[in-house]
Amino acid sequence: MKLKAIIVRGNNGTYDVNLEYSNKVTFGLFGQGDRVDEAIADFYNSRDEMQAHYKEIGKKFPDNLDFEFKYDVASFLEYYSNKFTLAGLQTITGINQGQLSHYVTGRKKPRQETIQKIEDGIHRFAKELSQVSFV
Repeated sequence: MKLKAIIVRGNNGTYDVNLEYSNKVTFGLFGQGDRVDEAIADFYNSRDEMQAHYKEIGKKFPDNLDFEFKYDVASFLEYYSNKFTLAGLQTITGINQGQLSHYVTGRKKPRQETIQKIEDGIHRFAKELSQVSFV
């Protein structure tokens, strides 16, 4: 069963991973960490604890959970800010770096079409990189 988990940067600088609401499951999951990988590891720990709890109370826990981790735009831009400059992201996405800066800081939230433009640009760039080879 595929479920979405959303990665969000908190006001205190930590990262949270929350299971997106789904009527497929009767529980929630949450993880937190100073880095995204820590928050995801804590999220999986939360899943393991929930699984143990279900076993303890005699309830069936789904054994085929597959999580799709998704970032909110501000969290993605902040987390990768040491790998992508805003000028580089402007080139990749076509969105002005001043506008991107507003998204990183959370002063503005991008519209859905802007989110799609950022995602498409990142995917195009990743595809280009996957075709690079060196001699």
